[in-house]
Amino acid sequence: MALRLMDTLKVEGRRVLLRLDLNVPLKDGKVGDETRIREAAPTVRALAERGAVVIACSHLGRAKGKPDPALSLAPVAPILARLAGRPVRFVPDTVGEVAKQAVAAAKPGDVLLLENLRFEAGEEKNDPAFCAQLAALADVYVNDAFGTAHRAHASTAGVAKLFKERAAGPLMAREIAALSKVRDNPDRPFVAVVGGAKISGKLETLTSLAKRADTVVLVGGMANTFLLAQGVAVGKSLVEAELVPMAKDILAAATGRGASVVLPTDVVVATGTDAPGRTVSVSGVGPDEMILDIGPETRQRIAGILATARTVFWNGPAGVFEKPAFAAGTLAIAQAMAASPAFTVVGGGESVAAVQQAGVAGKLSHVSTGGGASLEFLAGDMLPGVAILEEGA
Repeated sequence: MALRLMDTLKVEGRRVLLRLDLNVPLKDGKVGDETRIREAAPTVRALAERGAVVIACSHLGRAKGKPDPALSLAPVAPILARLAGRPVRFVPDTVGEVAKQAVAAAKPGDVLLLENLRFEAGEEKNDPAFCAQLAALADVYVNDAFGTAHRAHASTAGVAKLFKERAAGPLMAREIAALSKVRDNPDRPFVAVVGGAKISGKLETLTSLAKRADTVVLVGGMANTFLLAQGVAVGKSLVEAELVPMAKDILAAATGRGASVVLPTDVVVATGTDAPGRTVSVSGVGPDEMILDIGPETRQRIAGILATARTVFWNGPAGVFEKPAFAAGTLAIAQAMAASPAFTVVGGGESVAAVQQAGVAGKLSHVSTGGGASLEFLAGDMLPGVAILEEGA
């Protein structure tokens, strides 16, 4: 995949519409986690230092096409300024007169941050009129928000088509390079570790990995459905009984091509997430118990598999990670990822939180900012926000 890169664009003295992923948690008007802002800051700084007028934009939360003060990007601006080392002017508008005037008054090296894109109904609808208004603010387009690239929204897909000069930012480029290596040219053995609550949101990815990986390790709530497919009683554990036939198909696809499928052999169970847990073999789950984590034997087995891997992709926790009593399995996978000599990629969501909590994020080859986008990319799906940035698009 050949992407047009930001460094190839002439930006000096020009207005650059920069799509970022600043979708950070807010509580009482304060940012709860600066990670995404910190990752975006170098791109902002690089463009500003090259003499561009930087018009940064992002969504935040699930605003439904109308202003919501609780979801304003205003609290993000001072943090972006601090991390980028540049003044950032927050613009309480997206495409209206206030935004136009702010852009008109900006000088080379200035940085503006527009209000939440999802305050406009045209954003999620990819409305042509809204795309045209947004595009009119700038001369050049850069998308550095991989986490939103799987959505055909105005700021990620529609508006990009209106710019002859458009490119991927450095974060986007790194994401595509790392995930392309996993998907298209992995060093082998290639191990995929997939967890999380449900199979339903990861069906295409699981099917794809079953056809590509040498070993598929299944943990978390989704493993319960696979155990059920093998005739194992899982008590009151979270399962998707209607997907048992699909689970059997995925197992057959993997084993049919000689790949290994690894399921938990011991688990931590309890009668509820606030009840004390106990470790049992998978055949010892009581009728009133639910599986809430993988056991020590399974953790050790996974660590051994990762120690001999050459490529590892991990998405999804091994248990109810938000409860300390059931976080040991997820943290053990994070530690095993860090200790592995493999090319290691963590794909978004709670897995990223786990490697950060375990203090090992810096020891991994790549930590993806996009959970859903990374899964769809690995499944082979076309991501609208990426396709439009390819050479020749």
